[in-house]
Amino acid sequence: MAAVRPQTLTWVCRHLEAGERVVGAEALHGGITAEVRRLTVETPGCGTRELVLRSYVKPFFVERAADSLGREAGALRLLAGTGVPAPELVGVDPGAEQCEYPSLLMTHRPGRTVLDEDEDQDADQDEDQDEGGDGNGDEGGALETRVALLAAQLVAIHAVRPLERPPTYEALTTADTVVVPPGGDAAAWAAAIGLIRHPAPPYEGRFLHRDFQPGNVLFDVPPTAPTRARITGVVDWAGASWGPTDLDVAHCCTNLALLHGPQWGARFAAAYEKAGGVLAGAADERRYWRVRDALAFSEEVAVVARPWQEAGRTELTTRLVAERLDAYVTGLMDGDATA
Repeated sequence: MAAVRPQTLTWVCRHLEAGERVVGAEALHGGITAEVRRLTVETPGCGTRELVLRSYVKPFFVERAADSLGREAGALRLLAGTGVPAPELVGVDPGAEQCEYPSLLMTHRPGRTVLDEDEDQDADQDEDQDEGGDGNGDEGGALETRVALLAAQLVAIHAVRPLERPPTYEALTTADTVVVPPGGDAAAWAAAIGLIRHPAPPYEGRFLHRDFQPGNVLFDVPPTAPTRARITGVVDWAGASWGPTDLDVAHCCTNLALLHGPQWGARFAAAYEKAGGVLAGAADERRYWRVRDALAFSEEVAVVARPWQEAGRTELTTRLVAERLDAYVTGLMDGDATA
């Protein structure tokens, strides 16, 4: 059992119903920013239920935990009853006043991230609420099905109207922090870097997930009918923000481009609009947001690739991910991926 720290366990137990107790804990893998554990809770009558505990333990993230956990707790409260399949908030200790580290406790959503290319092998994976592992699929109907589901789910998220706006989005990448991949198209990257030196286009703000991508979406995929998949959960709301829908779309576009090939970025954007989502009207404005998001990945290619490799996508080496990022950025600057 992946032990829960004593103070944190005591805090968790304060949030349980009478007669319940924690009888198991399992570390969930795939995340970058936090430790995530699935807790098994025994209920009166010998039944069980599951909770998920997220704790920020690395110094860099501990310093930012109050903001991240505040955003996530606020988002989970907001989404309760909206139809968006998010976990329910159970408790939060953003300042580590009662736990060893800043922590959040939430309900467990059923389903799994789709990790491997082979659908039959996927069916054997544990149904984990991972923080950041990402899915994959074949290049045909199963992946197209999931992309359409992702797009429709993101449209539903953007339709949520909070009474109190979350903090405005942050775009930490600057023109001076971009890292051009070895062998990258120098002209395309120079043009892309020049693009984000300009002010952001005007936009009509919406509620954003801010890290919407396959690894933060849980699916139920029938083993013999992958095209009948359905979404059962959307997790990791620590970046919930207010900003342009294009930014959330751009982030999922980049993830899909790196996971499945550059063409899937444009396909996701098209699926989002087909599902009723509204993007910037001008092509240059769409390009701005997609380029900005893609360039952010340039600073952490190895960090992004590692959890994908650990999840079984061993072919997604740092080099291959960098090559796909280069191809995607080049396509954006050529105008092929923003129509």
